[in-house]
Amino acid sequence: MQDRRLAVLGAIVQDYVSTSEPVGSKSLLERHQLGVSAATIRNDMAALEEDGLIVAPHTSAGRIPTDAGYRLFVDRLLAIKPMSRAEQAAIAEFLSGAVDLDDVVDRTVRLLASLTRQVAVMQYPSLTRSDVRHIELVPVGETRLMLVLITTTGRVEQRTIEVAREAVADEDLVARLRAGINATASGRRLGEAAAALSVLPDSFAPSERDVVRRVIGALDEALIEEREERVVMAGTANLARRPGDFPATLEPVLDALEQHVVLLRLLSTAEGGQQHIAVRIGHENPVTGLQSTSMVTTGYGTGGDLVGGLGVLGPTRMDYPASMAAVRAVAAYVSALLTQ
Repeated sequence: MQDRRLAVLGAIVQDYVSTSEPVGSKSLLERHQLGVSAATIRNDMAALEEDGLIVAPHTSAGRIPTDAGYRLFVDRLLAIKPMSRAEQAAIAEFLSGAVDLDDVVDRTVRLLASLTRQVAVMQYPSLTRSDVRHIELVPVGETRLMLVLITTTGRVEQRTIEVAREAVADEDLVARLRAGINATASGRRLGEAAAALSVLPDSFAPSERDVVRRVIGALDEALIEEREERVVMAGTANLARRPGDFPATLEPVLDALEQHVVLLRLLSTAEGGQQHIAVRIGHENPVTGLQSTSMVTTGYGTGGDLVGGLGVLGPTRMDYPASMAAVRAVAAYVSALLTQ
């Protein structure tokens, strides 16, 4: 009996998501092979309503899922249906055209918004979770060196350093300094790299230590300088296309979306690994303005390390299986792209 009622709940969720109309017992019998009579369906619907899983929105005979009904539906999904090969190929082709990290982030949110017709959000890779991939040191002019820091998450920081003319002209010194910095810092977390580099000047001749300290000082700024975490968003217009899915006005939702601190906190649900999909439904959201919405998020990273979160936000009348599949697939391709 419990399995049958779960099947009825699943059918109500699917029909309501696709039609936006309350679902009655007659339409369930017409659209789904449930193998029972109309009276049995009505009894099951009454039991589901008593359990708070469906509700009558007005005097019609139809019912719609509650937040609890959506939650049980999502929790009982046996598996997330993978996207088709054509969809996966389109995702890979679109993201592979990115030229830098900013382009990766921009393409990701636009792609997610297009695939799901929801609002897509993505957190920039966190510097605190990034490792040093490479550090370049290049003479630019007679008295300047250009320092370029590249992290494993694709972020790039540049600094220009004023040094003595003799140091710039000394190709051997620049080469040894570049090699020493990379040998010390590459593969380390940014904070660890800054600490390890503090003793590097001692390995150079006294006459060379001034330029080494200047370069290390500039690198320290790039490694440990605090930066505001960033969130990028696309697809806000998708909300306006579905005004009937919100209780009164979109204003509280739009106000909450403007607060990046709020979005960063919600993206923290992406913790748990790159295969973990977190779903917050309606009143499960801690932000009052977003309690008429649902959010599907996951983490992305390089190798086995998470460096940020991404996901979609939309009304609770959401196609959860499709949204979860899209978020998981896009996160996997972003992770692979950053690793490369």
